[in-house]
Amino acid sequence: MKKQKTNTVKESRRKFLKQGAIASSFFIVPRHVLGGKGYLAPSDQLHLAAIGSGGKGTSDIKNASVNGREKVVALCDVDFAGSAKRSLKNFPNAVKYHDYREMLDKEKGIEAVTISTPDHIHGPAAKYAMERGIHVYVQKPMTHNIREARILTELAREKKVVTQMGNQGGSNPLLKMVQGWIDDGRLGKITKVQVWTNRPVWPQGFAMQESDAAAKPADLKWDLWLGPAQQRPFTPNLHPFNWRGWWEYGTGALGDVGCHLIDIPFRTLGLKYPKNAACSVGSIFTKMWSPDYHPEGCPASSFITLHFDATEKSNAPIELTWSDGGIRPSHPEIIPADSDIGGTDSKNGVLIIGEKGLISTNINDSSPLMPKLYMYDGYTEFGPEIEENDEPEYGHQRKWVDACKAGFNSKEHQGLTSSFDYAGPMTETVLMGNLAIRSYMLRKENEKGQMDFFARKKLLWDGENMRITNLEEANQFVGRQYRKGWEV
Repeated sequence: MKKQKTNTVKESRRKFLKQGAIASSFFIVPRHVLGGKGYLAPSDQLHLAAIGSGGKGTSDIKNASVNGREKVVALCDVDFAGSAKRSLKNFPNAVKYHDYREMLDKEKGIEAVTISTPDHIHGPAAKYAMERGIHVYVQKPMTHNIREARILTELAREKKVVTQMGNQGGSNPLLKMVQGWIDDGRLGKITKVQVWTNRPVWPQGFAMQESDAAAKPADLKWDLWLGPAQQRPFTPNLHPFNWRGWWEYGTGALGDVGCHLIDIPFRTLGLKYPKNAACSVGSIFTKMWSPDYHPEGCPASSFITLHFDATEKSNAPIELTWSDGGIRPSHPEIIPADSDIGGTDSKNGVLIIGEKGLISTNINDSSPLMPKLYMYDGYTEFGPEIEENDEPEYGHQRKWVDACKAGFNSKEHQGLTSSFDYAGPMTETVLMGNLAIRSYMLRKENEKGQMDFFARKKLLWDGENMRITNLEEANQFVGRQYRKGWEV
C-alpha cells in the first residue's frame, strides 16, 4: 500500500506541473533565463586542451577560453616549471600532461586543442589530434615543412575539423582598408612586393653549442621536446626560445614572422603557389677568405625572390622579395624622407607597388598595421597609427572557438581568416624561402678537391606536385626525416 501511495503522489505532482505549464503557456525555459545573464550551461562549453602551455601558448589557450566561457580540461607541456606555470595558475582544474599523445589518448572529452610548441612539433601534434576528430588551432608557421602543410590541409577536409593558424593579424579589421585599395584598382597594375624584417632577434648564424646533459633543467622532458628531431643529449640555449635558428627545430626569420608579413600581399592579392625561388645569404667570416659554413642552422641574413603568376587582383605577374637580418628595401621616392617605411623605425614592413602608387604597412601580428596609401599624383590616405581592439588579438582564437561550436563548413567556419584551406598554401609559400636557403648551402667536392656550391640557381617549383623540377637534390627539403613514433 505504501508503494501505491508513493506512485499516487508522483502522479499528482506530474499532473499539477502539467496543468501549470498549460495554464501559463510556458513549456520550455531557455538556459540563459534559468542561469541569469551570461550563463552558459556546461553542455554548451567547448572542452579545450593546450599542447604547449607556456610562452605563446599561455595567451593562446587563455584567449581560446574566452574569459572562462569555455572549459580548459587539460594542459600539456614539456616543462611546467617554466612559463607554463601561468597556464597552471589560470586553469588549476586542468589535468596536466607532458606527452600530447598520452593526453589525447586518455582525455576522450577533448574537442579542440591549441598547439603552441616549437615549429618541429606543429605538424606531428596537429596530425595526431586531427586524426581523432579534434579541432586544432596551430601557431604559425602552420608546419615545419611544405609536405606537412599539404598533409594537414587535406586532412582537415577529410576529417571535417575546424582549423586556424595563429597569424592573428589576419583577423585585423584594418586589412579591409588595404584590400579595398587593391580591389578598387587604386594602384593600377601591381608588379612588385617588398617584404622585410629585423629578425632574427635571437642568436643565429654560427655553430650550435655543444651538448651538455648535466645542464638539463630537472623538470624539462628533453626527449619529448626533441619529438621528431634526431636524438641528441641536452643542448643548452635551445629551449625555450632560441631553437628558432636551427633547422631541426625552427624555421628561422621566415617562420617567425613570414606568416604575418607575407600574409598581407598573399591575402590581398589572391596569390597562389610561387613559380620559382632564388636566394642569397649573408656570410660570416671568422677567418680570412673562408666564410663560416653551418648548414644545420639558419643564416644571419638572407634575401629571397619569389615569382607568381598574374592574379585577378593584379592582372600582372608579381615579383615578391623578402629580406631579413635587418636588410630593408631602398626608401621609395614617393614616401617623404623623414617618414618610416612599413612600421615604426622601418624595422618590419610590406610595400605593395603598382604603376599608380604604393601601399606601405607594418608587420601583421598584434602590432598596429599602420596602412598608408601613396599615389604618384600626390594623393595620400592613411589608416590609424593606434588601433583600438575590442578583444585580444582581434578575436582570432575566439572566432576559431565559435566556429568549432558551429561546426565544419558553418558560416562561422567559412568566415575564419586562416583556416588551413588558406593557411596551408600560404605557409607553403613562406617555407619555399627556407627551401631556397637550405638548397643554397648545398655543396660537394669537385675533382680538384674544392667545394662547389652547385645549387645556387633559380629553383623552378611545381606547386601542385610539391617538387623542384630543375634540381633534384633540393627536394630533400620539401619534407624531413622523423624519429620513430613521431612520423607525419
